[in-house]
Amino acid sequence: MVRLVIFAIIVLLLGYGFSWLADRPGDLSLVWSGQLYQTKLIVAASALIALIAAVMVAWWLVRVIWTSPHSVTRYFRARKRDRGYQALSTGLIAAGAGNALMARKMAARSRGLIRADQEPLIALLEAQAALIEGRHDEARAKFEAMANDPETRELGLRGLYLEAKRLGANEAARQYAEKAAENAPYLPWAAQATLESRSQAGRWDDAIRLLEQQKAARVIEKAEADRLRAVLLTARATEKLENDPSGARDDATHALKLSDDLEPAAIVAAKALFREDKLRKAASILEQAWKANPHPEIGATYVRARSGDSAADRLKRAEKLEALRPNNVESLLVVAQAALDIKDFGKARAKAEAAARIEPREAAFLLLADIEEAETGDQGRVRHWLAQALKAPRDPAWVADGFVSDKWLPLSPVTGRLDAFVWKAPFGHVEGPVEEGTAISIEGALKTLPPVREARQESPVNDHRIIELERAATIAEAARPAAPPVTPAPAKSAGDKPAKETADTQAAEPRPFFGGAPDDPGVRNTTIEPEPKTRLRLF
Repeated sequence: MVRLVIFAIIVLLLGYGFSWLADRPGDLSLVWSGQLYQTKLIVAASALIALIAAVMVAWWLVRVIWTSPHSVTRYFRARKRDRGYQALSTGLIAAGAGNALMARKMAARSRGLIRADQEPLIALLEAQAALIEGRHDEARAKFEAMANDPETRELGLRGLYLEAKRLGANEAARQYAEKAAENAPYLPWAAQATLESRSQAGRWDDAIRLLEQQKAARVIEKAEADRLRAVLLTARATEKLENDPSGARDDATHALKLSDDLEPAAIVAAKALFREDKLRKAASILEQAWKANPHPEIGATYVRARSGDSAADRLKRAEKLEALRPNNVESLLVVAQAALDIKDFGKARAKAEAAARIEPREAAFLLLADIEEAETGDQGRVRHWLAQALKAPRDPAWVADGFVSDKWLPLSPVTGRLDAFVWKAPFGHVEGPVEEGTAISIEGALKTLPPVREARQESPVNDHRIIELERAATIAEAARPAAPPVTPAPAKSAGDKPAKETADTQAAEPRPFFGGAPDDPGVRNTTIEPEPKTRLRLF
């Protein structure tokens, strides 16, 4: 475009010049070797311009003829290079598609057409072909060679990093990522891997510094950088909470400024303020977080702000949370739990049932089971509520990459990803084993709730008789005499019975207890059978 404009300007200038000369006619005289040459001025100007053009054309012809051998050589060299790059492009496409044979063939052709020291992509193609064929040692050697070359250092380090991750050598992968991040902090993979490794090691200061470098290099967006910085500050505040409450407070409040929907930051900030006896400010932070998003951990921290408070005080604070977010499941559950602690069973039951009407969830039915256990102690009704809890949808929890945790963590223990935990129902546990065609509802559960059973009590008279009978049986066993020896009869007459039969008859006869008469009022008229081994229990 620029050349076209310059050419147009030159043409205009020439036209203007010839027009100017045509408007001012004149003669041009030249005396050379005694001869007088005279012509018009416009003709002389035209001849001069034609002469200059002829000289330029002649110079171009001479230059082309002079440089023709080099031009021919350069033409064939460029053609060879083009064929090499075409083979290289085909090989890279084949490697991306997983065609190891084609990738290896194109790599060999590219090396024959292009010098490897001039084109580092040939080494990359050979390394990719080796990876596809499963020759990882050869691939690592190629990546190490690229890592030693300043032009391909980043590419080689990434290949070594991926190989180390594949082998599970996390420490080696961390070192490769650290080296790449030091030389090029703008690399997203190196910066992310280094950030995660420093976070896993608890090096929160180094992680925050690296995150600032990424933000300055515009590797990540400002919103994402602020969120990750808030997560790192919350993690550092959690570690400082026990030994440095003021530092934990500063980090947590800064994290809240960066991300106001980060519930763990609000909880840590409130706990740090509680340790400094700044109850009002801590309560204000928790109330703001509760208004934005009611969370059970926020509610528990707010209700149990002071360990010395009575159950009635905790109930008042729970009701204040309910006033901030009325008709909310978490608000109702917090009030129900506080009412249960104070043994206000009516209010606890009403709030728990209201929460179950809004969202029939596991926590509501478990709380109803606790209320039933504390109020009536009827195990049938308790089991009824537990059965409803088994069929109800599960409560939300901190979930990251399929891992469920009972508390928030800055990193996923599965993948090491930063800010991976989300408060939601665990995947695969959204609902319990509900039968097809049935739906969980508090109304149906109340209709099928069994009536309260009266507690069965043992009669004191029956207990007394049981004790007496057991004691009597024990004494009789100890006092029973041994059976007398059987002696043969001296003579056998017609009217006499055999001695053995007499002995058996005597052994079979019942004996009075302690030898007393049956009608003696001072002695129990109880006899011992020959084999009384079982105890009698009367109800």
